[in-house]
Amino acid sequence: MKIDSTYNFTPTQATRTPAKPAAKNAAGEQVQLSDAAQIKASETPVNSSRVQEIKQAIAEGRFRVNPEAIADRLISTAQELIAAQRRA
Repeated sequence: MKIDSTYNFTPTQATRTPAKPAAKNAAGEQVQLSDAAQIKASETPVNSSRVQEIKQAIAEGRFRVNPEAIADRLISTAQELIAAQRRA
């Protein structure tokens, strides 16, 4: 079983972290990402409305965990990561 992407993750302003200052590479040269790259690199895919729904369900005792589905998806993800490492 594979983790599906049924949710449309839309980062909000609250999920963004401040841009990092320029760093120096091994040669001592200063390297800086473009504004677009900094924003993209700092965004975390979060669906705020879905998070609120889950919090509400937990608070009301309606949230149910399916351990079999979680285990299946973890194993599938681990297998994909191992296969990707072997290809690299």
